[in-house]
Amino acid sequence: MRPLVLAAALTLTAITGCGATVEPTATTDAKAVTLTNCGREVTYDKVPERVVTNDVGITELMFALGLEDRMAGFAMPDDKGDLTGVPWKDGYDKVKWLSKDQLTKENVLDARADLVFAGWNYGFREEGGFTPDALKKLGIPSYILTESCRNGRTESSRGIMPPLEALYTDLTNLGKLFGVEKRAAGLIAGFRKQVAAVRAGIPADAARPTVFLYDSGQDQPFTSGRYAAPDQIISEAGGTNLMHDVADSWTTVGWESVVARDPDVIVICDYGDVGAERKKDFLLSYAPLRDVSAVKHRRIVVLDYVDLVESPRNPAAIARLGAYLRTVRTDG
Repeated sequence: MRPLVLAAALTLTAITGCGATVEPTATTDAKAVTLTNCGREVTYDKVPERVVTNDVGITELMFALGLEDRMAGFAMPDDKGDLTGVPWKDGYDKVKWLSKDQLTKENVLDARADLVFAGWNYGFREEGGFTPDALKKLGIPSYILTESCRNGRTESSRGIMPPLEALYTDLTNLGKLFGVEKRAAGLIAGFRKQVAAVRAGIPADAARPTVFLYDSGQDQPFTSGRYAAPDQIISEAGGTNLMHDVADSWTTVGWESVVARDPDVIVICDYGDVGAERKKDFLLSYAPLRDVSAVKHRRIVVLDYVDLVESPRNPAAIARLGAYLRTVRTDG
C-alpha cells in the first residue's frame, strides 16, 4: 500500500490535473505493446505521437494522463458545456480543436494522426465508413473507448463491463501504451477513494431512490442502460438506475416503461441545442408523466454531458449526485 501522503498527493493531482509530474513516456522505438481492447488483443508497434480524439470525455482521459504533447488534435461539438473551469483547461489551450462536429478520414489524415481514440457512437460509425477497420486500411491504428464496445446482443448494443471498470480499464491501457503507468494508477487510486467516500456516506438503512436518466427525446426518451456511465454513477451515489435491466449502454426506451416504473428522481443530461431548462420544462409539462413521483415532487437534477459519459469527471459526478440523493425522501 502506498504511503498516505503519496496517496493524497495522487488524489489531488487526479482532481486538478495541473502541474503534474508525469514519468517520461516511452520512446517511439520501444518494443510493441499489446493491449486487450473490447475483448480483442491489439498490438501497437510504437508509442503514438500524434493522437486524435473524438468527444469531450475521451479527450479528457488523455489530458488527465498528462498526454497533451502526444496529441495532434480533437473533435468535439461546442455544446458540451463550459470548458473554462475544467481541471484540464491547459490541455484545451495546448491541443488543436480539429472539428466542432466529429472526426472524419479527412481531418485525421490532415492531422497526420498515428492513433485515433474514439468509440462507437463517440466518433466511430458505420455510416460514412469511419471505423477502426477503415482506418487500419489507411495505416492508422485505433483504440476504442471501452464504454462503447459492442457486445453482440444486437447489431448495435454496447457495453461489456460495469462503467467505472470501463474507465479504469482505459486508464490502465493508456498508461501502459504511453508509458505513464504510475500516473494512471494514481488516478485510479484517487478515483476509487473518491467513490468509496461517497459510498461510505450513504446511510445503511436508507431507501435507494430509483433514478431515470433523461438524455433527450420527446416521442421516445434516450437513456442509460446498465453499461453506460450513468448506471454506476447512480448506484454509487445511492440510487438505482431505472433501466438497469437494459443490457446496453445509451439506448432508447418507451415512455410507458418510465411511467410504469415510477422513478423517484430524474437526472437530466445537459448538452446540445435543447438545454437543461427546456428539457425540464418538457418533463414537467408532458401529460403522461404527471403522476410520476419525480415529476409530482419536482425531484429533477442536472448533470453535464461530460459527467455522464465515460470520463475522468465521473467520480466527481457521483459525489454531487450522492449529495442530492441524500436529501430525497421516497415515502411520499
